[in-house]
Amino acid sequence: MGQLDHLLDNNKAWADGIKSQDPQFFDRLSNQQAPEYLWIGCADSRVPANQIVDLMPGELFVHRNVANVVVHTDFNCLSVLQFAVDVLKVKHVLVVGHYGCGGVKAALNNEGFGVISNWLRHVQDVRDKHQGILDGLATDQDRVDRLCELNVVEQVGHVCQNNIVQEAWRRGQALTVHGFVYDVADGILRDMGLSISSEADHEAVKQNSIDELVLRPVRAGRHKN
Repeated sequence: MGQLDHLLDNNKAWADGIKSQDPQFFDRLSNQQAPEYLWIGCADSRVPANQIVDLMPGELFVHRNVANVVVHTDFNCLSVLQFAVDVLKVKHVLVVGHYGCGGVKAALNNEGFGVISNWLRHVQDVRDKHQGILDGLATDQDRVDRLCELNVVEQVGHVCQNNIVQEAWRRGQALTVHGFVYDVADGILRDMGLSISSEADHEAVKQNSIDELVLRPVRAGRHKN
């Protein structure tokens, strides 16, 4: 018995379940992928992209890293973005953060270590840029959650500033960049009011989202059970 036999058993049960509902599903899936969405999210194990939005394999192209950061020198992220936009022709890029993000908390409180400290410097840049907003909050938890929101706003901005997206817009390709925050506590995605479909819209929509954040309580959009 291998140490991971239970995972293989789970996989077989899952595949058999899919085939019992749709015998041709894997035949179709093996011949093409044509997702309309690229998800850029956090690597946190509690934030499973496909399950959150109830999409099947083949319907969501996914890139994940610590704290859902988009960096102009990260060739991993940029390769995913370019393939999604230029080859798959996705129509929507979703930047998705989540409340209680450990990476964001570490960045806020300078708690990183090793290589992760260098990576979280990008989130600390967001923190420093919006320090005045964060200083006005009463608790550390509020600051963490607001920084999760602000980080999504800034990473949406980074996607929009990238030449891959800008070139797509210039050639008239239908492409919209969105920002969401997921709440692990209730499983609900919160719309950040960020839907940017052109270079001209970018700065105004982004600033409007920040202005609205300042005016409402932290996690104001949280759905309660």
